[in-house]
Amino acid sequence: MGKALEGIRVLDLTHVQSGPSATQLLAWLGADVIKVEAPGRGDVTRGQLRDLPGVDSLYFTMLNANKRSITLNMKSDEGKAVFGQLVTTADVLVENFGPGVVDRFGFTWERLQELNEGLVYASIKGFGPGRYADFKAYEVIAQAMGGSMSTTGFEEGPPLATGAQIGDSGTGIHLVAGILAALYQRTRTGKGQRVQVAMQDAVLNLCRVKLRDQQRLAHGPLGEYPNEVFGDAVPRSGNASGGGQPGWAVRCAPGGPNDYIYVIIQPVGWAPITRLIGRPELADDPAWATPEARLTKLDKAFALIEEWTEKHTKWEVMEQLNAHDIPCGPILSTKELIEDETLRELGTVVEVEHPERGAYKTVGSPLKLSASPVDVGRSPLLGEHNAEVLAELGYLPEQLERLKAAGAI
Repeated sequence: MGKALEGIRVLDLTHVQSGPSATQLLAWLGADVIKVEAPGRGDVTRGQLRDLPGVDSLYFTMLNANKRSITLNMKSDEGKAVFGQLVTTADVLVENFGPGVVDRFGFTWERLQELNEGLVYASIKGFGPGRYADFKAYEVIAQAMGGSMSTTGFEEGPPLATGAQIGDSGTGIHLVAGILAALYQRTRTGKGQRVQVAMQDAVLNLCRVKLRDQQRLAHGPLGEYPNEVFGDAVPRSGNASGGGQPGWAVRCAPGGPNDYIYVIIQPVGWAPITRLIGRPELADDPAWATPEARLTKLDKAFALIEEWTEKHTKWEVMEQLNAHDIPCGPILSTKELIEDETLRELGTVVEVEHPERGAYKTVGSPLKLSASPVDVGRSPLLGEHNAEVLAELGYLPEQLERLKAAGAI
């Protein structure tokens, strides 16, 4: 069976996480992703956070599956010549260097268009043009400047970063959407275009409901938030859902750090909840029976639920609540997730063999296409496909040796 992006060639000039997360998704969808790395060290994450000496780190392997790797010295004339040839064969070029780096290599957008007018040139930057354009950005900086940190945590505590990599991988997913749109438009126009996503913009897009609430503040306190005092900005509100259906994480037995379950109280769910917790009289009590009545004492409502959940494990609570169609979700630790049999069967967590590190587990493709199944492969060794890719460009073995001798590959 063919792949959705079969026949699409991607030049991957990305490093660390935001760019590689995007190009890995393209590779999973069937694109031929050629990772272009500097000779010697390659992507910096090959050596970062190593758990085994002398082999590519999990940081690298889990973001670069299904790709081919070539080494290319973009500062040498020979390396630039090879890269120019690669550009003529490519459909997409992806980079997440600092502003102007690719231009300084000699490959401005205008030059790339001369080489290949159908090329889609996709970039991730920390910020868009303007005041912050030249600032460096990392995951948590993007969270800080995109609205996530100011709205994450408890009211009395400091702003917090989320464990989800919404700045890096979140931006990568946004970039994939832009790339696919540009490729589709090219089918009508025959021309490529630039696609740019800023990490700050991507995080803000994921925080849009908080901008919704910022504007609602003009009309008074936000009733669905547990906060007692509201200032001129959306507050941190702990585990409150911040939506139309109130939710909270309540403790379960035996009381470990992740023995919690998140429970949402829908109007239709209140009566069965009262029966489960042994307080059926609250279903018809005017002080509790309606969402409006409960809104002013949600803390007390969840405290009542917690008195019950503390007597049961999160798995037992999940079974009982789901039997009554009450939305809930146990807090799953990373250990529980990596060992989850259902996720393994679904291909959400997969085991991959690597020639140097052996078997390791990684996240499978979250994109499921019925006619384009994903087989998660391993990441490439540094420069593993030099001879293969350059042979596709017409280079002979003796020419490869000359490029090696010149330090171009």
